[in-house]
Amino acid sequence: MKKVLTLILAALLVAAFAVPSFAGDKKKVKLAYVEWDCATATTNVLKAVIEERMGYECEIIPVAAAAMWQAVGTGDVDGLATAWLPITHADYLKRVKNKVVDLGPIVSGAKLGWAVPSYVTVDSIADLNKYADKFDDKIIGIDPGAGLMRLSEEAIDKYGLDKFELMEGSGATMTAALSDAIKNNEWVVVTAWSPHWMFGRWDLKYLEDPKKVLGESETINTIVRKGLDKDMPEVYAFLDKFAWKDANQLQMVMAWNQEKGADPYESAKRFIKENKAQVDSWLK
Repeated sequence: MKKVLTLILAALLVAAFAVPSFAGDKKKVKLAYVEWDCATATTNVLKAVIEERMGYECEIIPVAAAAMWQAVGTGDVDGLATAWLPITHADYLKRVKNKVVDLGPIVSGAKLGWAVPSYVTVDSIADLNKYADKFDDKIIGIDPGAGLMRLSEEAIDKYGLDKFELMEGSGATMTAALSDAIKNNEWVVVTAWSPHWMFGRWDLKYLEDPKKVLGESETINTIVRKGLDKDMPEVYAFLDKFAWKDANQLQMVMAWNQEKGADPYESAKRFIKENKAQVDSWLK
């Protein structure tokens, strides 16, 4: 009797492991991002395609920049699509380069800098100290872990901007301060980047950076953990092919997310519905 039970149990175990994998058994895809407007737009589009078109569950996890890179390096998440290279995130990439795969750009022509409203009569970072009082001695920054903030601290040092304080905050607090200043026709200087919807909403200009401290033109890349191509080849192939047509297309989705009551995931679903041929090309 014991032998019969043992044989039955063995047969059941073999049958259990022989069951084929169905769509419902697919692994969850995990993507990390920083809550910058560009990263939010991109990551939600990735989530929408993965869930609505590919049938996977996708979790998107907002974290600080350093934690985002570390999570991909350790394999705790599958990827990120907001790597500013070759300059801004160079240090982060260096720490994990042997544990990740760079799938290349999703958009080119990305730029970091300091921006002011066009009515401000200063054109160069080198001249800011002369007008510190008009800017209330402040440079309006974003989250402290951002590469832009690290480069901004270097710019303050290299340009000798000892009259200024770099204010920490977030992308949202930065654009709110910019909006308030423009409404009151006040001078303000903010840490800025393109693509960004604010350049479509307001008449802004980048300050010249003769020392090139804040870098020049960059790309935004997708980075994934090593082994994703074997664990989830379909997801890997999609992330490898994903790219915006141009910076304007990304800024369009970012602008949708600024509309009253907007939900970034609903904006992403709108994008994949209105751009079916482009999405199809990512999934071939």
